[in-house]
Amino acid sequence: MKVGALKETFGGEARVAVTPSSAGHLGKLGHDVYVESGAGNRAGFSDEDYRKASVTVCQTAAELIGAVDVVAKVRQPTEAEIRQMREGQTIISFFYPAQNADLLALAKEQGVTAIAMDMVPRISRAQKMDALSSMANIAGYRAVIEAANNFGRFFTGQVTAAGKVPPAKVLVVGAGVAGLAAIGTSVSLGAQVHAFDVRPEVAEQIESMGAEFVFLEFDEAAQDGAATGGYAAPSSPEFREKQLAKFRELAPQMDIVITTALIPGRDAPKLWTADMVAAMKQGSVIIDLAAEKGGNCDVTVPDERIVTENGVVVIGYTDFPSRMGAQASELYGNNIRHFMTDLTPKKDGVIDHNMEDDVIRGATVAHDHDVTWPPPPPKVAAIAAQKPKEKKKAPTPEERRAAEAAAFKAETRSQVGLLVGGGLLLLLIGLVAPASFMSHFIVFVLACFVGFRIIWNVAHSLHTPLMAITNAISSIIILGALMQIGSGSAWVVILGALAVLMASVNIFGGFLVTRRMLAMFQKS
Repeated sequence: MKVGALKETFGGEARVAVTPSSAGHLGKLGHDVYVESGAGNRAGFSDEDYRKASVTVCQTAAELIGAVDVVAKVRQPTEAEIRQMREGQTIISFFYPAQNADLLALAKEQGVTAIAMDMVPRISRAQKMDALSSMANIAGYRAVIEAANNFGRFFTGQVTAAGKVPPAKVLVVGAGVAGLAAIGTSVSLGAQVHAFDVRPEVAEQIESMGAEFVFLEFDEAAQDGAATGGYAAPSSPEFREKQLAKFRELAPQMDIVITTALIPGRDAPKLWTADMVAAMKQGSVIIDLAAEKGGNCDVTVPDERIVTENGVVVIGYTDFPSRMGAQASELYGNNIRHFMTDLTPKKDGVIDHNMEDDVIRGATVAHDHDVTWPPPPPKVAAIAAQKPKEKKKAPTPEERRAAEAAAFKAETRSQVGLLVGGGLLLLLIGLVAPASFMSHFIVFVLACFVGFRIIWNVAHSLHTPLMAITNAISSIIILGALMQIGSGSAWVVILGALAVLMASVNIFGGFLVTRRMLAMFQKS
């Protein structure tokens, strides 16, 4: 098949759907790659770069659309571009089908297969194709860079001869992909970072990155925004009121606020109100990553940088990924080629549009003269429902006393039985054995009993400093050996000497090994 990337016509868009490096991977799948002349210029890729990667350069969009089977774009296609396409062709791009019903109807009419990269299911297998996450990652990073460019001080704290500089205080609202990228970048620049998310389960992720999670306290349980599917769910009115109250408390302290709360297909929730902006210090910066859908901040103006009356800089740019065109194009190009890998399972250049595949079906919004959006939920392997485990009830004081009494009686019976059995055994042996044997035998039995009672309760502590203690207690046999080594019998002397030797190795070897282990954790 022939795969081609169009030049983006949206104003200010610097990304391109296919890069020279991703073109090489598409070629390994058996596809011929085309690109419209000048498509990669704003991302730093010249036509010559594409030619070196064995890519055919077409002079016009019409020429490219007429030559290829699969058209790749970044921004959603225009009506003119879809009308130029023929039946059976495939368009891969961001599509936003919920907001573009007319484009869907036109793709259906033209018989075009439309694949929306913004509709790739958020499941583990599809992470490498998740273009929304790729672009959100860049947006979060770039938001911090823009904030640093507009902030009049250092991010990191410093102590210099000229004076002390406190670290900047950053608040990141929303800990999705963009939010986590912003947190990581801010922490790496040395800022004191706070972060909030309506999903309390992300607190551990935030804290593991070196930021402080902003908790809300409730007198009663309130509905948070925990949900499945990769996005947060709307929270309850009580939760929202607590959230806004916490933000009002934090507003005077924060130097930089980065808001990232946005769910595709919905208007951005208002989280940073005008009174919060008024409470911020002069020179503070707000970066609103949800500006394209109305913004999380009341005073945000899409695509503009404004300064409020109290000197707060509010940035509502909607092209953060495009401001890093080369990097964004590389990541988006990789998302495209991974999707093409799924469409070309045999790597023979033949596309198999398998509508039974969860990822392909989820991202396909128009196919074979039919609108296939919205897709069915992804098939999930059936797991048998497990019966909830019964919780053990805490015993009452009477039950605990009864259990202790029963255990004491059982232990007493066991000890009495051992003593009676041992006494009878000694009596039977004493009837036939000489007196000299009995004296040694009684010492042996007592040693076994004492060793059993002492050593049995010592936990084995190998690979720890307590190993030495275990070895020392286990080597109590050396005492018995020393008592017996002076006997007149040659066999007893030999056995006693061997016992002393083995016990000595056990004792001193244990301490030496422990010493070497401890030395491994000491600085040389």
